[in-house]
Amino acid sequence: MQKAEQIRSFYSTLFEAYGPQYWWPAKTRFEVIVGAYLTQNTSWKNVERALVNLRQAGALNVKGIREIDHKHLEQLLRPSGYFRQKAEHIKAFIGYLDTTYGGSLSRMFAQPTAQLRAELLELKGVGPETADSILLYAGGHPTFVVDVYTRRILDRHRILPFAAKYSELKTLVEQAFAKEEPTQRTRCFNELHALIVAVGKNHCNTAAKCDGCPLQPFLINVNSELAHS
Repeated sequence: MQKAEQIRSFYSTLFEAYGPQYWWPAKTRFEVIVGAYLTQNTSWKNVERALVNLRQAGALNVKGIREIDHKHLEQLLRPSGYFRQKAEHIKAFIGYLDTTYGGSLSRMFAQPTAQLRAELLELKGVGPETADSILLYAGGHPTFVVDVYTRRILDRHRILPFAAKYSELKTLVEQAFAKEEPTQRTRCFNELHALIVAVGKNHCNTAAKCDGCPLQPFLINVNSELAHS
């Protein structure tokens, strides 16, 4: 089976097993952006605690972050860990948004995907995974988010090694859906990433728990091919 075909088969199998995931869990685009920053190096449970703090303080919006005192912001973000750096990075994002797009998320997300991704990657605290999360889940851009679960699954199924470059992993998945029109491609990337997180948490964490995994039949095929190679 070709790699692109295998990726598409993973998607259909996981979708059949788990159904639509309705990701990212947020009420607004800006909440997605803040969550993408906060989820770095921590659990989603801790992110939720920080988001609750921001919401209760009336700061979970562009104006709120712009006007809030930096030290106060740090304290609100404390549950998410690395709160000083995260406060600095979120403030830096607001500075970029105000300077470049007059504070408008709509103007920002109207830019071409490649251009906007390059701009985001220039910001403090924004790596490829964070940039793609913002683009996909907040902006609806057709870009795939590579995370540690993606790396484990593709590595354990002998598709690409765990240590492969982010860009190589991203390109492989995106090429598998290249023939889809942009809106459908965005939907596929949204669902596939969320489905990978679901199967990763249940079966493909640090220790592989293959029994009952929807992708186990693919792994059996891989082992069979290796045995006969």
